Amino acid sequence: MPHVVVAGAASWNTIVRVPALPTAAGMSMASGYKDTLGGTSAGKALTLARLGVHVTLRTALGDDDAAGHIRAALTHPHLTVTAARGHGPSERHLNLMTPDGARASIYLHLPPDPGPVPREVADAVARADVVVADLADHARAVLRLARAADVPLWCDVHDWDGVADFHREFVEAADVLVVSGDRLADPRALLAGRVAAGARWAVCTLGARGAVGLGRTEGWVEAPAFPVERVLDTNGAGDAFVAGLLLGHLEGRELAGAMRLGAAAGALAVASPGLVSDADATAVHRLADQPS
Repeated sequence: MPHVVVAGAASWNTIVRVPALPTAAGMSMASGYKDTLGGTSAGKALTLARLGVHVTLRTALGDDDAAGHIRAALTHPHLTVTAARGHGPSERHLNLMTPDGARASIYLHLPPDPGPVPREVADAVARADVVVADLADHARAVLRLARAADVPLWCDVHDWDGVADFHREFVEAADVLVVSGDRLADPRALLAGRVAAGARWAVCTLGARGAVGLGRTEGWVEAPAFPVERVLDTNGAGDAFVAGLLLGHLEGRELAGAMRLGAAAGALAVASPGLVSDADATAVHRLADQPS
């Protein structure tokens, strides 16, 4: 079984469903709300585990009740969670969600510093097939361990604008870079620049328009989004895409095949009411293998 280390955020989120995101002061009525697992690294780690990949998740938790909820939600036989419980609250967000998938995310708490990388995580990095370092300051130490060990490094920089310095170390270190096109004027130019700088793959997700990617040897690839009969929750769709893309890499697929698995995993995620769908690798492959 392949082994992946994921480093970054796991949170406990309150999701509030509203008819539209507020644009001015006033009152509106929610159609529902729930507390649930959140965090980009939690989403990737749990999706990969459900796809049959052994995962070590390095994250940061507090000493509150939310930490227990996060750990319980991450329970899976293929997933090992390593997090020192620091003093203070765990990461929490308030997410306003509309029926069409628009979201406004408000940070309620940031997690405590988890401290130095423990020996078991360093050992896991050394034997990993891939390390995924997500956008969190405490993930930088794992990123640097992966570079020193010459382990393939994947970084998902979400809606980076191509300028912000916080993301720079992740962008420049990545063997495989994934970015959203939400804030990029010219996604193809950014992808081309990263491959020219040494990345093996650079991929930009485009929401309902699918994704575009550039491979060092494969050239340009486009992957359309799979149609979804009913969108239930767009939270975690991008993380599911990365997990499916990574599954394709671990299976030895070229960029086009891996991106198709990513698109299938993303479609199954938005058709699921939670952060992570219950779909396994068989379901992802079945959807990905359908004729275009």
